[in-house]
Amino acid sequence: MTANPRSLASTAPAPRLSQIQRPIRKELDQVVAELRRIIVGDFQLIEEVNQYLLLMRGKLFRPTLLVLCNKVGGRPHESAVTLAAVVELVHLATLVHDDAVDHSVLRRGMPTINSLWSHQISVIMGDYLYSRSVAELAKIGHLEVIRVLAVAANEMSVGEMRQLTCHDALEFEEGEYYRLIAAKTASLMSAACEIGGLTGVEAHRDRLARFGHNRGLAFQIIDDVLDYAGSEAVTGKPTGHDLRERKVTLPLVGALRTATETEWREVRHFFTLVDPDAASIERVVEIVRARDGLQYARQSARHFGDRALAALEGLEEDSAVRALRQSVEYVIERRR
Repeated sequence: MTANPRSLASTAPAPRLSQIQRPIRKELDQVVAELRRIIVGDFQLIEEVNQYLLLMRGKLFRPTLLVLCNKVGGRPHESAVTLAAVVELVHLATLVHDDAVDHSVLRRGMPTINSLWSHQISVIMGDYLYSRSVAELAKIGHLEVIRVLAVAANEMSVGEMRQLTCHDALEFEEGEYYRLIAAKTASLMSAACEIGGLTGVEAHRDRLARFGHNRGLAFQIIDDVLDYAGSEAVTGKPTGHDLRERKVTLPLVGALRTATETEWREVRHFFTLVDPDAASIERVVEIVRARDGLQYARQSARHFGDRALAALEGLEEDSAVRALRQSVEYVIERRR
């Protein structure tokens, strides 16, 4: 890979998310208010689930990207806050649907909608969030924004279907992994950044989209690393969650490159288990760690992080661009 003058190879401490979001704290508070306004319902059950969803909301990564990208070049648009809320709602809708599909019981350390209510309600609520998002986009009336977000939503759906139809998990290759996370994670982050540029300084939209795409890939890779290296208290989901759901991610793919024949047999046996116990999961985690699967994945994340930083080269340095650079460092180093 070509050397990047702003490579992530640095000994400086990683920035905190609060530091990255400081320049747009006011806008993010407005995003939360917009989320409440957009999803308000006049049906009691919908309102109950909505209130719970707002408690479950994450750290507003995607709204942060959209608002920061909208400020690059110094011409922010008045619709940015609403669009940031819409992007977050689309993200929330995908999580609600994913939890129903995967029968997950925890999300961000809290019970999922499907575990508290039902799978049917989860599906309907995901649809409700999508429809409210579309209605809000129609009010804004920016057709190119609608197109960008529609393409991302379609890519996420195809990515989910691609994952569901992978019948032999251990035949899942590295290239397929990258295609999957590009669809399921990077597509919406790229869209958030592109929409920020599209409604701000439009000349920057393509490079900001590339930034979001590569940052999204790095984000998901590190998320998958944390499933092996983190803890439930930190990540909001049980360690080994992906293994329980028979998902093969980059740490395992990387480890299997150098695994012994015995280790291969152990991993293949694991994927035949109907209900693997904690000891079986821990054994696969041990193999991944012993075969440097975590290091392999982190190296890949740094590669995409450097590509994200490269996309920002040439932009005039301001508080928004600095925060975007810091957001890449935060993604790579988070929860280590």
